[in-house]
Amino acid sequence: MRFTITTLIENSKGEHLGLLNEHGLSFLIETTNRTMLFDTGKSDGYLHNAVQLGKDLSNIDTVVISHGHYDHTGGFTSLVDHITSNFKLYIHKNALQKKYSFDGTHYKYLGNSFNNTYLADNKIETHFIHEDILEIDKGIYIVSNFERVTPFEKADPRFCVEKSKHKHVLDGFEDEMILAIDTPDGLVVVLGCSHPGVINMLHTIMKRTGKSIHTIIGGTHLVHADDERIRQTIESFKKLDIQRFGISHCTGENAMHQIKEAFGDKYFHNTTGTVLFF
Repeated sequence: MRFTITTLIENSKGEHLGLLNEHGLSFLIETTNRTMLFDTGKSDGYLHNAVQLGKDLSNIDTVVISHGHYDHTGGFTSLVDHITSNFKLYIHKNALQKKYSFDGTHYKYLGNSFNNTYLADNKIETHFIHEDILEIDKGIYIVSNFERVTPFEKADPRFCVEKSKHKHVLDGFEDEMILAIDTPDGLVVVLGCSHPGVINMLHTIMKRTGKSIHTIIGGTHLVHADDERIRQTIESFKKLDIQRFGISHCTGENAMHQIKEAFGDKYFHNTTGTVLFF
C-alpha cells in the first residue's frame, strides 16, 4: 500500500513560509482507499495550510482524534463548517471529558470546544472507541487503552479531568489513541502527544500487532522530562530498533536535541508542511 503523510500544522515553521504554525498538530494521511485526518490542531490554521499545499480536504472520509486536548481538537468545528462530505469520526469514549491543568492554585481549561450534543446536532457519524485495537481498513489500526509497563514514564500531575462539579482527579489519559499503518518494513506509528508514555504505547502496539515499528511521527511529550527519563527513553528506542523519528510538537527542544545526537540521520525535525512518502 502506498500512502503519504502530510503535516498540515505543527509548532514549527518549515521551508514553506506561506504556512501557518501553532502549538498544535494535524496530519493528512492519504492512502489508496482512504483520506484521513489525524487531529485538527488548535484552530483553523491547518485548513489554510491545506489550501497552500494543494490539498483538497473536501474528500475527507475519516477523522481520528488522538485525545481530548484543545491543541488536537480545536480545529474540528471549523472542519465541520468547511466540508460537506460525510466522514466517520473515531474518538475515544473518554475524550469528551472536561480536561484541565492545575498549577496548585488555578485550573485552566484544556479540553474540547465541542461535545456529544454538537456531534449529534451535526449528524456526524461518530465511533466512540473502547477497543484495545481496531482495524479500520486493511493494515490501518487504531490502538488505545495502553498498558503501563515502564517505571520511568510517570503521569504528569498537573493534568486533571472533571469527574463531577468542583471535583477533579488526575488525568490518566485513558482517551489517548494512535494510528498505526502496516508496511513491508514495519509499522508507521502516528502519535498525538503520548501522554501515557511513548514507550508504553509502542510496546503495547507491538504486543497487539506482533509487528515491529519502523517509523514514529508526532509528539512524545518529553517537553518536561528530566535527562534521566530522556536517557531511558532513548535506550528503549534503541532496543525497539526504530529506523526513523519524525517527532516534535510536545517533545521539547532538549529531548529532540538528545534524540538527534543519539540517532543522527534517523531523526528529522517534523515541521509544518513536511510530507512523508511510503
